[in-house]
Amino acid sequence: MKRHKSVENKAKKVCLLWLSLFSFSALWAQEPVQPTVRQVSFPNDTLNITAFGAKGDGQHLNTEPINEAIIACSQKGGGVVLVPAGLWLTGPIEMKSNVNLHISREAVVLFTDDFNQYKLVESNWEGEPAWRNQSPISGKNLENVAITGSGVIDGNGGAWRMVKRNKMTETQWKKLVSSGGVVDEKANIWYPSESSLRGAQQKKAGVMRPGTTAADFSDVKDFLRPNLLVFTSCKRVLLEGVTIQNSPAWNLHPLMCEELTLRRILVRNPWYAQNGDGVDIESCKNVLVEDCTFDVGDDGICIKSGRDKAGRDRGMPTENVIIRNNIVYHAHGGFVIGSEMSGGARNIWVEHCSFIGTDIGLRFKTTRGRGGVVENIFINNINMVDIPGEAILFDMYYAAVDPVPLVGENREPVQVVKLPVTEETPRFRNFVIRNVHVHGAEKGIFVRGLPEMPIQNILIENANIVAKKGVELIEASNIELKNLTIATEETNPLIHIDNGENITIDGLDPKEGVDLLVSVSGGASKKIQLLNTAKSNIKKLSEFSNGADRKSLVIKK
Repeated sequence: MKRHKSVENKAKKVCLLWLSLFSFSALWAQEPVQPTVRQVSFPNDTLNITAFGAKGDGQHLNTEPINEAIIACSQKGGGVVLVPAGLWLTGPIEMKSNVNLHISREAVVLFTDDFNQYKLVESNWEGEPAWRNQSPISGKNLENVAITGSGVIDGNGGAWRMVKRNKMTETQWKKLVSSGGVVDEKANIWYPSESSLRGAQQKKAGVMRPGTTAADFSDVKDFLRPNLLVFTSCKRVLLEGVTIQNSPAWNLHPLMCEELTLRRILVRNPWYAQNGDGVDIESCKNVLVEDCTFDVGDDGICIKSGRDKAGRDRGMPTENVIIRNNIVYHAHGGFVIGSEMSGGARNIWVEHCSFIGTDIGLRFKTTRGRGGVVENIFINNINMVDIPGEAILFDMYYAAVDPVPLVGENREPVQVVKLPVTEETPRFRNFVIRNVHVHGAEKGIFVRGLPEMPIQNILIENANIVAKKGVELIEASNIELKNLTIATEETNPLIHIDNGENITIDGLDPKEGVDLLVSVSGGASKKIQLLNTAKSNIKKLSEFSNGADRKSLVIKK
């Protein structure tokens, strides 16, 4: 009797394991509860910056009167600081607690291109402590702070940014070079000054190292571009209604903040803007991004949590984030996690968003050395149109290059080597992506993990994709593609799997004729099954190479 129960229990365990491998979507039937993000509240008292001597003529430098108005408002218990109609030239603005900086519809806040107005300060650059020029708008350790209205905040970023020649027409390039500045030895990149060029030639210029001070980087100061708006360790933050554009580097950088809301803002940068991200939400908790529009030079809506050891030592994941009802036009990625995600990211919802012409739609990127765990990501109802790269991408070989190669650009293939798993090994797991509609992409789905750490537990359900190429799964485990309708130009193969384990493709509907349905390569490939596939227009079902066993694939009705 005891032996019978032991065998029965063992059978149950095997059954449960099988279900977890091939039907793990059932385990995600109950998602975590979405967070409630606390909102700001201000007294009705209003201070007009003109009462402090500000002049909206585009020539008078208003740094002091604007900051004096903010300080006075905070000291009296809080309220609204009004920027009325006008063109308000200013240097850095430092926000204070309990202040709502309200930009009128007819107002433009323009930050000066006089770099002397921006001192070098202790800051953060791409996930590491660094000396940078002071951000045009900043705040640290604040509570209950907002920037609202429907006016424009312009970072004057063209004065700061380098520009790549191959991102401009010949006429644009000649005009830029003739305006001043310098070009590198190969005449491929324009820099605004010699100081900026010197910084580009240094490895990690500005990054804090033991024994260095701001003075050590004075000769490359111009290179140390600030992010336009940086809030650090703040609680209850609102950005609403305004247009934020033309940043020296990233547009918006909330760092280690809690209770953050971005609502109905427009974020813009030229498409060629180097590091011109829309928003980078780094090590933040309880975040809402809704009804916003992004059209920028780098990633659109991006989740980060620090880089490499610095991010792991900080140990603050970005968590409890809701991103809904947003539109992203040009950007390297529509919604992005990484690559600086060393502190982790978890419990993130992305809903009802549209990506129009973004290089990649859903972009999840990392590389060895980062470490960190990205998990529990829930994505639903996404539209994509005219995506030059991949519609959905997971890549653990991020190489800090533009996602879509430019004309004439040659890139070396990645060198695949299996390394030991350490704290520097990143992890992507537990993603649920449902109801995705793609009309035009270079590739529908691309997943590439590491030999020592495959990308794990991904469900993509109810996807309708029109793309040049189909699906590629490399070093991936526990992947379920369910109800995938796909039309591609290249159909040899439609789906490629390399060293994939526990892969289920259920309800595949190819809309065009297919030469080869699935190719399987790699000796580690196993437990792959195709269920309920429409086979009427398929010439060949399967092909195996590079040590793949024919038994690794099962095709059922």
